[in-house]
Amino acid sequence: MEAEAADDLRIEKSLLDELNVRLLTELSADPRLRTTELARRLGVSAPTVRERVARLEESGVIRGYRLEVDPAAVGLPVAAWVRLRPGPGQIPRIIDLAERTPEVVECHRISGEDCFLMRVQVSAIAGLEDVLDKFLVHGQTTSSFIVSTPVPPRSVALGSQRA
Repeated sequence: MEAEAADDLRIEKSLLDELNVRLLTELSADPRLRTTELARRLGVSAPTVRERVARLEESGVIRGYRLEVDPAAVGLPVAAWVRLRPGPGQIPRIIDLAERTPEVVECHRISGEDCFLMRVQVSAIAGLEDVLDKFLVHGQTTSSFIVSTPVPPRSVALGSQRA
C-alpha cells in the first residue's frame, strides 16, 4: 500500500512539472487557446502541447471544458444556496432529485449537520419556493440568497500562485 502511494506521488509530481503548471495556468486563463498559441507561449512544439494536454486529461488533472453562461442573461437572475438536512434514509432520493431538478446547478455532499449544499438558479423568488417544496419531503432546508459574488468561481491555484 505504501508503494502504491509513493508511485501515485511520483506520477503526480511528474504531471505537475514546471511546464505542465505553466500549461494549466494558460488554459485556466483562456481554455479556448489554440495548440499553436499555447506552444508559442510555452516555447515548445505543438505536438508537445497536444501530448501533455492528452496526458493531463487521461490522468484526470484536466476533467473537462465547460461553457460559462450568465444565468441572469438567460432569465435566471435569482441565485440561492440551499442547505439540506435529510430525513432518515433520504440521501439517495435527494441525490436523484437534485440530478433531475434543472434549477439545481451545483450539489455538494458536505460534513456537519446538513448533508447537502446546493446552488439553485431561478427566474424569481417564487421559483425558489417551488424547488424547496420538492426537497422538503426529504428533509429540512435552509436557504440564503446570493446578493453578489465578489470572488467568482475560479481555477485552483497552481505552483507559484499558491499562498
